[in-house]
Amino acid sequence: MPRIIPIRDLKDTTAISQMCNESDEPVYITKNGYGVMVIMSMKAYEEMFENAAIDAAIMKAEAEFTQGNKLCDAKETLSSLRKKLWLMV
Repeated sequence: MPRIIPIRDLKDTTAISQMCNESDEPVYITKNGYGVMVIMSMKAYEEMFENAAIDAAIMKAEAEFTQGNKLCDAKETLSSLRKKLWLMV
């Protein structure tokens, strides 16, 4: 369940920091009953961006597939890469 606190509660920074670190959920800050900002732990923030990058890569791959771009067989590609690697050694 999301945590929602009024902006005046931001004065207690230690409690806010603890609240953010106890949960992976963001804390929503309101002013006069309206949302004005969101704060979260660094861990949750980094995970959010990692997930966004993964989602973007999946969307790109799906778009390439639907456009009919050449697909490669994984076993053949790995075999080819191994052969190239052995030639370099």
